[in-house]
Amino acid sequence: MQFRRNSDKNTKFMRYFASKFTQKHALVDLALFIARRTARSETGKHAGVMERIAVLSVALSIAVMLVAIAVMMGFKREVTRKMVGFTGHVVVTDIRSVHTLDATPICRTEHLETLISTVPGFVAAVPYALKGGIVRTDATVEGVTLKGVDGTYDWKTFREWLVEGELPRVGDSIRTKDILLSRSLARRIGTNVDDKIEMLFVENGEQPRRDRFKVAGIYASGMDEMDKALILTDLRNVQRLARWRPDEVTGYEIAVTNLDAAEPFAGELDERLFLDESDETINLTANNVQQLYPNVFDWLKAHDVNAVVILVIMLIVSFFNMATALLILVLGHTRTIGLLKTFGMRNGQLRRIFLYRAGFIALRGLAWGNAVGLGLCLLQSATHLIKLDPEGYLLSEVPIALNAGQWAVLNLGFLAAIVALLVIPASIVSTVKPEESIRYK
Repeated sequence: MQFRRNSDKNTKFMRYFASKFTQKHALVDLALFIARRTARSETGKHAGVMERIAVLSVALSIAVMLVAIAVMMGFKREVTRKMVGFTGHVVVTDIRSVHTLDATPICRTEHLETLISTVPGFVAAVPYALKGGIVRTDATVEGVTLKGVDGTYDWKTFREWLVEGELPRVGDSIRTKDILLSRSLARRIGTNVDDKIEMLFVENGEQPRRDRFKVAGIYASGMDEMDKALILTDLRNVQRLARWRPDEVTGYEIAVTNLDAAEPFAGELDERLFLDESDETINLTANNVQQLYPNVFDWLKAHDVNAVVILVIMLIVSFFNMATALLILVLGHTRTIGLLKTFGMRNGQLRRIFLYRAGFIALRGLAWGNAVGLGLCLLQSATHLIKLDPEGYLLSEVPIALNAGQWAVLNLGFLAAIVALLVIPASIVSTVKPEESIRYK
């Protein structure tokens, strides 16, 4: 009697599905229709609890993924932008001056500048000169790097970083002693805007030379590795201290179309310099910013590996939670599966029912995960709440960068991977035998 009542009940249930599908959903996939109706009827049941756990797992995973990607891209964008702001994309120097402050000067010539400008991808080139020195104040003594630039220098990046005073006047008809130094260096030596500081320059076998400069402005890039020593001034100040001719400089900083173009540009320019037969290009070499600071960019590549590990772990966690929820759903609907098979539904359609259910879970999790992940990213971007140790992380705060394309690819890729992987546990419906599934409650 009990079996008959259950059978009649399930038969009426299936007839209800069929009638509703015929009346209102004639153009809709039957599997989708059944998945939606069964999802509404399981609130509070054990399967419903597992669904909520799976939703939470997906939400947590996508939130962690979003934050990880945003932080990784933020680090790459900010560190790269700041390194390029300090050095340009490509640098041309004497080969003996690479990675040293004891620069061997090169001559500024029209032939060299024409050779540089004709390489594909060229945007701009500005001369510069470097000189290592010592700043001496009443408070302390600090080793610094004095960088000289002329009127063609693009101050755009340093204008964004300027926090006090003004940019130094360079390239005027009258040479000034204005300098621009970092906030961290200014605090260490105890100086402010409009103060005058004394610098010493030591040459082997010679008496130290000294000069006094006026602090015109103070900048803060947030990158302690560069801020701690770099001081900018007029090119002619460095040339005079190094006893160079007006046409002698350390080298050229070159801007190209983008960072990706820096490596091929440097390779092409280096080859042209090597093959050039003029005396003006002897011993000259071109290096891109990655070659000048390999430790920094290797550190960024390590972040890529860490991000991939996080993404894989989160995907695995989400898959196992989703798979568990799906298996519970399948086992909890064994009788329904048997009845649907009795009515002639094929295994492929049955699998789609549960894949649709899994898709509903994943979409809900994605919605909540995106809300949390994007909310955290926006909060950090607006408030800069989380700070960093510049000595260990190069930046003073956690950077955030995430564009719409990356966000869409992450969400679609995650959803596609989860649904594709769940095809395997969903195939268990093919093992259900109708005659056995409807025999007992």
